[in-house]
Amino acid sequence: MKTYLIIGGTSGIGLEVTKKLSKMGHHIYVFSRNNRNLDALPNVVFHEIDVTSENNTYPEIEQIDGVVYTPGSLNLKPIRNVSTDDIQNDFSTNVIGIIKIIQQYYKQIRKSGSSIVLFSSVVAKIGMPFHTSIAISKGAIEALTKTLAAELSPKVRVNAIAPSTTNTPLTSTILSNELAIKQASSRHPLSNIGDPKDISELVIYLLSDSSKFMTGQIIGIDGGMSSVKLFKG
Repeated sequence: MKTYLIIGGTSGIGLEVTKKLSKMGHHIYVFSRNNRNLDALPNVVFHEIDVTSENNTYPEIEQIDGVVYTPGSLNLKPIRNVSTDDIQNDFSTNVIGIIKIIQQYYKQIRKSGSSIVLFSSVVAKIGMPFHTSIAISKGAIEALTKTLAAELSPKVRVNAIAPSTTNTPLTSTILSNELAIKQASSRHPLSNIGDPKDISELVIYLLSDSSKFMTGQIIGIDGGMSSVKLFKG
């Protein structure tokens, strides 16, 4: 069995990944600000870590076969209202946090030949209003993915997943009722929004040896939003 480090593994996509890896019998370390939803899962060790803080105490982990970084943010504002703090906070959550993790466990990641899975977003590919801050940070994640894939090769693989709107606690404010969900679904060629369980399957694939010839890739799982245009008439 392998050992995985899941940052943000207590809700949304991260929780689904944690559940699947636990069911497969792997050992999992979960870093998050709380340990909700983990009590019934075997082989899971929780550590309270806030990726935006400079005062974390990181545990000793001897082996890390894979890292999944799922923290995100959803700070939607018109450009005239975006503050420096907004940009810094989104950048800290989405980008600086994973850099800290890789620096902290660099030796273990290199030694084990880990697979690292990061998260971008469809908004890094197509322009959407009010997404300035999050688009900047997710664009940086895509650049970081390719840079790390080059720097850590040939032993360590680094890929990123770019979802569109996905039904998670993070998006609950914009998917607060059936009408909002219907409107969000209508923006996708497949007329639906993302499901954390589906996206977690892609994470499992990228962690596994089945994807051993993949690195530096940004993989869209967005219902066709970034690549398909439907003409209705």
